[in-house]
Amino acid sequence: MKILNYKLILPAAAFLAGSALTGCKPGQGGANTDADAAKKVYVAPGKYDEVYTFMSGGFSGQVAAYGIPSGRLLKVIPVFSQNPENGWGYSEETKPMLNTSHGFVAWDDSHHPELSKTNGEDDGRWLFINGNNTPRIARINLSTFKTDEILELPNIGGNHASPFCTENTEYVVGNTRFSEPLDNAAGDVPIDSYKKNFKGAVSFVKVDKESGAMKLAFQLIVPPFNYDLAHAGKGPSHDWMFFTCYNTEQAHTLLEVNASQRDKDFVMAINWKKAEELIAQGKGTKTPAKYAHNVYNEKTHSATSVMENETQTLDVTKFPGLVYYMPCPKSPHGVDVSPDGESIVASGKLAAVIPVFSYKKMLDAIDKKQYDGTIDGALPVLKYEAVLRGEVKKPGLGPLHTEFDDKGFAYTTMFVSSEVVKWKVDNLEIIDRSPAFYSPGHLSIPGGDSKKPYGKYVIVMDKITKDRYLPTGPELCQAAQLFDISGNKMKLLLDFPTIGEPHYAQSIPAEKIVKNQVKFFKLAENTNPYAVKSEKETKVVRNGKRVDVYMTAMRSHLAPDNIEGIKVGDEVYIHVTNLEQDWDVPHGFAIKGANNAELLIMPGETTTLKWNPYQQGIVPFYCTDFCSALHQEMQGYFRVSPAGSNVPIKFSIGVNPVTQ
Repeated sequence: MKILNYKLILPAAAFLAGSALTGCKPGQGGANTDADAAKKVYVAPGKYDEVYTFMSGGFSGQVAAYGIPSGRLLKVIPVFSQNPENGWGYSEETKPMLNTSHGFVAWDDSHHPELSKTNGEDDGRWLFINGNNTPRIARINLSTFKTDEILELPNIGGNHASPFCTENTEYVVGNTRFSEPLDNAAGDVPIDSYKKNFKGAVSFVKVDKESGAMKLAFQLIVPPFNYDLAHAGKGPSHDWMFFTCYNTEQAHTLLEVNASQRDKDFVMAINWKKAEELIAQGKGTKTPAKYAHNVYNEKTHSATSVMENETQTLDVTKFPGLVYYMPCPKSPHGVDVSPDGESIVASGKLAAVIPVFSYKKMLDAIDKKQYDGTIDGALPVLKYEAVLRGEVKKPGLGPLHTEFDDKGFAYTTMFVSSEVVKWKVDNLEIIDRSPAFYSPGHLSIPGGDSKKPYGKYVIVMDKITKDRYLPTGPELCQAAQLFDISGNKMKLLLDFPTIGEPHYAQSIPAEKIVKNQVKFFKLAENTNPYAVKSEKETKVVRNGKRVDVYMTAMRSHLAPDNIEGIKVGDEVYIHVTNLEQDWDVPHGFAIKGANNAELLIMPGETTTLKWNPYQQGIVPFYCTDFCSALHQEMQGYFRVSPAGSNVPIKFSIGVNPVTQ
């Protein structure tokens, strides 16, 4: 691979070493706090928050839902990791959701939640999020707050630039962080053959506009850079996706030095509508690929996992007009598109300016072939000056991410100088700056990446907390900070701890979510093959060493609650159906000594725990969720007899003396 007309400069480490950290220091926490902060974040008992914020859990692999402005944690939504709170990935029904081409992966790393969009606005139907380590995209149903679908992505190493929606959620798009040999290529190659054998791959996942069902539509094979983040165009730039890429040096070792040598890397612009047309014309190449597609069915309350075996690719070097590169200073990280779709803001994390590119000027430069070299002799690099609308001067050090409000302002996090900078989109003038505690990464304004921002708050996610909370040993909580941006000056209102490492969040007015909430699953519509609709249907069935227990739960007993005839060495499946048809009445289930822990069953749902009794004796079980005044009475016993014994299957709930 050849990149023409680009010069190397001194490693960026020198830049950092010589930079003065002018931002916040410990002890400055109250300097920019709003005097009425407590009043502004107080949500009275029984009242709802104004906004939902969905925040990635980072290395926890999950998503957390918070209420804003209070910062109250509402729910941890399990996605890519087993979750003992509600049995995700432990119950037989949900284990398939964590299946991959590498087998069962119990723990991943989640980064970027993305709300589905209609006409460029957040519509409150689904939330997508990437699995970063084992490359996957998940879809969460926001009427149930459950993960409905997880699609693995082939040919990807580190699914970081993902998932970002096009304007009407036609696609969610992901891109590789670590270029690597494609899955169907011979993978046993020297690492130092990087430039020859490694490739990047951009995945376009088609989303059904009614059901949200995902399907890998095609992948674009791109040069072996590190692709970092992305955003789709909107309005006039609807047809385009923009990605930042670094390591255009194509280094494969000691990247902190070797991937920071060039003065400029790139924003890659892809005309996805053109790619879609090429695929429709049969220009794609079908190649073998192995990846899991996992779907959760809300009627059976069960997941299935299917292994796909093919993908369709386009080599972008063979199709002129599909991809262009815009030079961007110093290892760009975030790329964001203004609400009107005209400005593309990229942030070089080692840069001291924020370049703002013009979509109109980009098209003009393409028409006039204002090129500054090519990549691989085929992919044009547009001249920086030709596509640049302007630079935000002296914003601070280490710009990372930008979002927009509804008043014509943009807000950018500065990682190195640890602050948030407010600037005007039309004239690129800095209006305000406020310290953040400490080293902010992403930020989120409700609707801040859409055509219709809801510009009252910005939530800033910090990478370091240091002295902000009571210490908890070596491992400190990570945090978000809430700023009021309704006035000219940003005002800090609140710090609140988060789960894992919060990478990014998307925020949406609560009214768009609340109206669609499912309060319980209708028992009559439960088609789980092990569901029972009443206590009369409960039973225990032996088939060889397999024993199926069809159990019900309702306030305040489990049925049956006395079960005999279980033998050492049996494989016992306890299928518990929650008969309740009321909101907020889950039941739990746990067996002493079961090495697969517990269950949590929502009203109308059926969930299964697999148990292998290994020793004879009486084994208690009980409800783990405090469900009623007589919750403690919600218990029962298994009798486990020696292997080979003749104790018959027997089950009951006894005789109710009151009814007698």
